Amino acid sequence: MAFGTKLNPLRFASIFFERQRLGIFLLCTGAILGLAAWASASPTSAEVPVPVIKGDVGTCTADFTVKDSENKPIYDAKIRVSIRYGFMGQKRTDLEIGTNSDGKARFEGLPDLRKKPKGPFEYQIRSGDLTKTVVQDPRVQCDAKFDVVMQAK
Repeated sequence: MAFGTKLNPLRFASIFFERQRLGIFLLCTGAILGLAAWASASPTSAEVPVPVIKGDVGTCTADFTVKDSENKPIYDAKIRVSIRYGFMGQKRTDLEIGTNSDGKARFEGLPDLRKKPKGPFEYQIRSGDLTKTVVQDPRVQCDAKFDVVMQAK
């Protein structure tokens, strides 16, 4: 455009509106792509968080999966443990947790060798009238995994 030439107001308006439409198009495209990425990254409904209880006494753990005799997970099976540790087992911690809908639960922070646990840990698992006991010896197995099948006797 040469100096002194008049600017056509209609042409200026059409350029302005084309840029505005392009901006709106880019904004909408970005929003759609962002929503698609967020939806694909969000957890599926099949993932259920595992309940965790922390003893805050050591580094040992115990993971449980509780199922019935038909191999179906048991919801809210109660798992209880009394832990004695320290010099002559004078300190005691009682922990209890219920399983999730997948029959899973986790204990963290159980005493390790440095805390001198007194004997193995005996976990009592209870669901309705069914009861079962499993044992973990932290001197042999600090991180334990238990697949417990609850059966009527």
